[in-house]
Amino acid sequence: MTTAAPKLKTSAMIASFVDPGQRTATAPFGHALVRAAEENDKIVGLSADLAKYTDMHIFAQAMPERFFQMGMAEQLLFGAAAGMAETGLVPFASTYSVFAARRAYDFLCLDIAEPNLNVNIIGGLPGLTTGYGPSHQATEDVAIFRGMPNLTIVDPCDSLDIEQAVPQLAAAEGPSYLRLLRGKVATVLDEYDYTFELGKAKVLRGGNDVVFVSSGLMTMRALQAADRLANHNIDVAVVHTPTIKPFDADTVLAHLDTPRKAFTLENHTRIGGLYETVASAIVERGLGVQVGAIALPDAFLDAGALPTLHDRYGLSTDRIEKRVLDEL
Repeated sequence: MTTAAPKLKTSAMIASFVDPGQRTATAPFGHALVRAAEENDKIVGLSADLAKYTDMHIFAQAMPERFFQMGMAEQLLFGAAAGMAETGLVPFASTYSVFAARRAYDFLCLDIAEPNLNVNIIGGLPGLTTGYGPSHQATEDVAIFRGMPNLTIVDPCDSLDIEQAVPQLAAAEGPSYLRLLRGKVATVLDEYDYTFELGKAKVLRGGNDVVFVSSGLMTMRALQAADRLANHNIDVAVVHTPTIKPFDADTVLAHLDTPRKAFTLENHTRIGGLYETVASAIVERGLGVQVGAIALPDAFLDAGALPTLHDRYGLSTDRIEKRVLDEL
């Protein structure tokens, strides 16, 4: 007799990619921004009526005089942030990734990126981190933003990545886009002697048989799959690339230019994201390397509970394990 799987609640549609019992940190972005603002009095926070849902409410509560609620007007959000940056302030502006990438692109491009202002865009619900369907699933945000000059793109894996990225983004010249993980965020990278460095990829574990090049929450899945594949006597290396642009081609390609089977893993469509970033770097260097893409399809995705959707579209640890076993 088989036991029926537990019925998933509505809450499983948002932020349920963290496994039961996994270590987490609550609102790491909000708390990191408060700490950074205590050290830098130029930092301000803005949101487009989504502070609670992008963990910006932590900053708003701690420093209300430095928080600006712009309402449901993403173009105004970015325009105001640009004006603040022109005066020497360091704005962090939060909204959902779909609104930043699709609705307010031109304002980010011409008001912020073209004059190379230090405005940091915090995008909530990137990729498949919500089950509320295509209107909220920013599966193509990196593809939209990669072509924008001056814009740094960061796809953090966990709470440690986020906490360490915030002060570095505040100190860096020019604009940035951070793919936010919100709420209770997994903590995994502290087990790998890891430190976030803007613009750098890091090798988290070595392996003789397979190489995973991953970003975002998929680095957590890559590490989980590597542990499982070890039970099949398959030795997997994991290279974490939290900065998508500028891309650390030297580190990544040094670990791809081998006879090992290679895959990229990303919480994004296979079009225009990490996979194509890696592929273009391979072509530019003239390497004869074949890489498989573990990514979302080039399609509008379904609505539903995240565990179901991650399995359906190949992002779950089970599906990663099976993909590697099938190809080997």
